[in-house]
Amino acid sequence: MSGRTGIRRSRLTPGQLVTAAGAGGTALLGVSFSADTGSPQFYLLTAALASTWTAGAAASGPIPAGRAGRERGLRPYVEPVVTGVGTFGLFYAIARLARHNPPLNRAISSVFRYVHEGSTGLVLLTAGVNAVAEELYFRGAVWDILGGSRPLVLTSAVYTASTAASRNLSLVLGGAVTSLIFGAQRARSGGVVAPAVAHVTWSVLMVTCLAPLFRPSPGESPGYRQADDDPG
Repeated sequence: MSGRTGIRRSRLTPGQLVTAAGAGGTALLGVSFSADTGSPQFYLLTAALASTWTAGAAASGPIPAGRAGRERGLRPYVEPVVTGVGTFGLFYAIARLARHNPPLNRAISSVFRYVHEGSTGLVLLTAGVNAVAEELYFRGAVWDILGGSRPLVLTSAVYTASTAASRNLSLVLGGAVTSLIFGAQRARSGGVVAPAVAHVTWSVLMVTCLAPLFRPSPGESPGYRQADDDPG
């Protein structure tokens, strides 16, 4: 009896499992952006990343779907789709300005090199799957566990800190903005479906419509280096 009690007490709590998944996901995020573009390693790492976020969300218990789980039809999806499109529009405008800022231009280009040098279809699939997994984890598990009166601020801070593992300025700044926007979707809808729809919409538009702005010129080397690796 005492042995069983000892085993039971040694089990990790949902909060500990979510924290462990956060640490593992953050590490995988950093490693995935050091992988060669278009390599199987990159897609395997990003698949492992999505699996880690999803496992962390599952360990926390039931994740609320929100308004989409209560209302029928397409109505619950209109607002998040519009939000995703609007968020893309904001990023598109900022990106056009960032092209004239060398550090930001290098940072953004180093992200989109995975689109230019890899399979667009696989990158789209990777972006979509990871968008859903991130929402399940951050706007689902982390949101519920942190709770309190400021879940939007706290989850945004955690999400932004996690993106810092990429060592890419554009991803950190982008993570700070999108975490607030998609977090607001979670707060309004009461669940993760709305922010997931907004996130997927934004991700697809970023890959298909923004990446071409940062396509290397014919005479430019396709092997961009990370902004932090540039000696100048």
